[in-house]
Amino acid sequence: MPKTKRGLARRAKILEAAEAVIGAQGFAAASIAEITQQAETALGTFYIYFSSKEEIFRELVLEMGRLTRSEVSDAVAGAPDRLTAERLGLEAFLRFLLARPSLYRIVEEARFTDPEAYRSYFTAFGDAYAAGLREAQQKGEISAGDPEIRAWALMGMARALGDRYILWDDAPDIDRVVEEAHRLICRGLEP
Repeated sequence: MPKTKRGLARRAKILEAAEAVIGAQGFAAASIAEITQQAETALGTFYIYFSSKEEIFRELVLEMGRLTRSEVSDAVAGAPDRLTAERLGLEAFLRFLLARPSLYRIVEEARFTDPEAYRSYFTAFGDAYAAGLREAQQKGEISAGDPEIRAWALMGMARALGDRYILWDDAPDIDRVVEEAHRLICRGLEP
């Protein structure tokens, strides 16, 4: 990591440019030259901060993980109970996705481009999610069940909703999506 504010700012600008270029074109089509051009920096400067296109791609996947977990954690921090936290967390995730669709596309592409980073991204998220569900069970805020399976099921729901109602929709109605999904989370499909 850079040691100066200027170095940190330059690295951040290169990452931002990589997010835009790779998010729009995909990993294979994007070039380091396009990334540095977008970042308004010399090609050689790229190599001060990153050794390859693969390295910056992996860093973007890790960045998505850090940012998403931070956004969701901040959103649920003041929730009075787990069911409220589920609602706030889903809404925070969908709003983050709406704001940063290129970064989300990069994570999805990592499934094929960098399976290890993809798996790490979801495993870290799943582990933290399961821990929160486990704690909520112990407090009696949710019914008993396997926290890991539930975490992955809820993550899958959020991803699918993000694809359909955020990435594919021209005018997403996040409130409607969150309301319906939250009702399903709280009540299930039982009549």
